[in-house]
Amino acid sequence: MEKLIDKFKGIHPGLILERELKKRRLKKGPLALSLNEYPQTLNDITKGKRGVTASLSIKLDQILGLEEGTMLILQAYYEIQKEKNKRNAADKPNLSILRKILFWDTDFDKINWKSQYKSVIQRVLERGNSDEKNELIRYYGQDLVNKVAINSIDQTGRDI
Repeated sequence: MEKLIDKFKGIHPGLILERELKKRRLKKGPLALSLNEYPQTLNDITKGKRGVTASLSIKLDQILGLEEGTMLILQAYYEIQKEKNKRNAADKPNLSILRKILFWDTDFDKINWKSQYKSVIQRVLERGNSDEKNELIRYYGQDLVNKVAINSIDQTGRDI
């Protein structure tokens, strides 16, 4: 089970279920009825719209010949990955506001918004519009933006 879990960590268990059903040439509707579940429930799970419950996990594991709890563990890892993705999204400014052209000389998707804050703030203060500057203030805070701006003025001798 360890190899299976490691292989599919973070993937919705419904996608794995869909793959297994295709591999075994099982239809969702008849399978759902044989498990005493609604076909819509199984369909929603395979589309990633619904999670696997403990009760259904036991039934699916048995039918698929998996170790007991496999589908539920996959569901837990999926939920953990979903939460991590939410947290990572919160670790960046709203990228729909910042124009990629401001960072023309770097890979926009690889910018580390936390550690490269000085460069990011300087760049946006120099070339950004008011919406982009406001997004920096929202994300980094007024104090940090002011501090970077003041240090930039001191070092260059000119106003940015």
